Amino acid sequence: MKLKIFKQIIPAVALACSLGFTACVNDLHVENINPQQNPNYTEEGLLNKIYSSFVLTGQQGPAGKGDIQGVDEGFSDYYRNVWELQEFTTDEASWIWIGDPGIPELLHNTYDASNSCSSGLYYRLFFTITLCNYYLDQFPADGSDENTKRRAEVRFIRAYTYYQVMDIYGSATFTEHVVADPGERYTRTQYFDFIEKELKEIENELGDAGSMVYGRVDKVAAQLMLARLYLNAEVYTGTPKWNEAKEYATKVINNGYYHLNTKGAVNPTTGEKYSAYQMLFLADNDTNGAQYEDIFPIIHDGVNTQSYGGMHYLILSSYAKPSESDMDIVIPSGTTAAWGKCMRVRGKLIDNFFGVSTVLPDEPFCQEDITKIAGDDRALFYTGKGYSKYIADETDATHGFACSKFRNVRSDGGATSIVDQFVDTDLPLMRIAEAYLTYAEAETRLNGATADAASKINELRKRANAATQNSYTLDDIRTEWSKEFWCEGRRRMDLIRFNSYGGQSAYTWEYMGGAVDGSQFPSFRNIFALPLNDLTNNPNLVQNEGY
Repeated sequence: MKLKIFKQIIPAVALACSLGFTACVNDLHVENINPQQNPNYTEEGLLNKIYSSFVLTGQQGPAGKGDIQGVDEGFSDYYRNVWELQEFTTDEASWIWIGDPGIPELLHNTYDASNSCSSGLYYRLFFTITLCNYYLDQFPADGSDENTKRRAEVRFIRAYTYYQVMDIYGSATFTEHVVADPGERYTRTQYFDFIEKELKEIENELGDAGSMVYGRVDKVAAQLMLARLYLNAEVYTGTPKWNEAKEYATKVINNGYYHLNTKGAVNPTTGEKYSAYQMLFLADNDTNGAQYEDIFPIIHDGVNTQSYGGMHYLILSSYAKPSESDMDIVIPSGTTAAWGKCMRVRGKLIDNFFGVSTVLPDEPFCQEDITKIAGDDRALFYTGKGYSKYIADETDATHGFACSKFRNVRSDGGATSIVDQFVDTDLPLMRIAEAYLTYAEAETRLNGATADAASKINELRKRANAATQNSYTLDDIRTEWSKEFWCEGRRRMDLIRFNSYGGQSAYTWEYMGGAVDGSQFPSFRNIFALPLNDLTNNPNLVQNEGY
C-alpha cells in the first residue's frame, strides 16, 4: 500500500487546492486570480501542488482554471515544454503540425526572443519556482524531522527548476523569496553555484534511499542532480568537474536501494513479451520493478491527473489513428485516442540503432521483431505501412518511423484506471541509468577509453540484450546517451556537451538549421532568448548574446 499513498494524495489535494496562483515573472510575486478572495490552502496541499506542477497545468484538468493566464493551457505543461525544447531542436524527434505556434522555429533551429514555446516554458518554470519560494516563506524551519524533509524536498524541486533555467536560458532572474521587487539577474555561474550549494545542503536533510513514499524525492535524487550538474559544468561555467561527476555518480550507483531493472515480463492476457527496458515505460511501472530504477518519477493517473502534457503527451502524440495505421493493433497504446503520429523520430536516431544501410520491414512487425533486428531492446519503433526512415517532408505523416517506447498497458495484463486518452504510466524524470553513463563519460574524459568506463556502459547494454564492447570512444558515448534516453527530454543538453549542436557542421540531422539534409546554425542558439515581456518588465535583465 505504501507505493500507492502519494499517487492518491497528489490528484485529490492538488486539484482541490485553491491557491489560484498567477505567475508574474517580471517580479516573481504570487497573487490570487481573484483578488477579492484570500488563498485557502494547507501545507500538504501546497507541497502536492509543487510536485504536481510537473504535469498538471491548472486547478481543474485537463483544461480550465489554468495556472498561467494568457496561454493555451494544453501547451503550458512543464515537462511538455522542456521536452519540446530539448527534443525538437535535435536529432531525435520531429512534429507534423508545423503550423503550431513556435514549433517550426524549434524544428529548424531558428528560434528567437518571440518564440512562444520558449516563452511559455520560461513562465512555467518561474511559476514552479514561485510556488517553492512561497512554501519556504510560509513554512519556515522548525527543527522537526518532517518539516526538515519537506523543506528539503521543496528546495530540491526549486534547484531542479533553476537548473532548467540555467541550462536553457543561461542567465535570467533569480530570487529565493516572494517579493514585489524585480528579481536580480543571475549569470550561469551564479546559478551553478546556487544549485550546487542547495543540493549539498539538503543532501543529508532528505530522506534516506527508499525511505520516502513513492513519488517523493530522497537524498539519491540530490546526488544524481549533482552528478548531472558536474557533468555539464564546463558548459555552464567554463571549468570541467569530471572528478566530481564521477564521485556523485558513484554515490548514486552504490545507494543500496535503487538499481537497474533487469526483469521483463509476459502479459498473461495477450502473451506479449516485455523486455526489462520496456517495463520502465508501461502503466504499472510503479509496481512492476521499474519503481526501483526511478529515482524521481512524476506520477500519472488517468482519472485524477489529466493534462495534455507529461506521459499523456508522449503516448498520444506517438500513435497513428486506427484509420491510418495498424500500429495500435500490433503494439497497443492502451488508450482510446491518438493524435495521428504527430510526433515521429528522425532518421538520425534510427541510424544510431540500425546503421545507415539496414533495410527495415515495411509491414506491421511486432515490437520484439524490431528489437531483434537492432540487437538492442531499446529500439522501440514501429516501421509499418510504408513509413520512411528519413523525414523529407515534414507535413507527411508517413515520413519518419513511429515511437512505441511509451505505452499505457500493464505488464500484468490488468486494467488501467480508465479506458480513455489519459494514462497511468508514470514519467521517469530521473532514473539510475543516468549515473552509469555519467560515470562512464566522466571517466573517459579524464583517462580515455578505459575498462572502468566500459563496464558501466556494458551494464546498460546487457540489460538491453545488446552486444558489449571492451572500450567506448566519446562518440560512442554520445550515441549511448541517445540509445538509453531517447525522447526522454534531455538530448539538446547532451549534444551541446559533445559540441554536436550549434556552431558546428560535423554532426547533422534532417532539417537541422532548416535544411533538409541538415546545416550549421549559430552557436548563440545553444541557449534560448529571454522573453521580450520579461526584458521590458525587469530592468535588471540583459538579453542573451545573438538575440
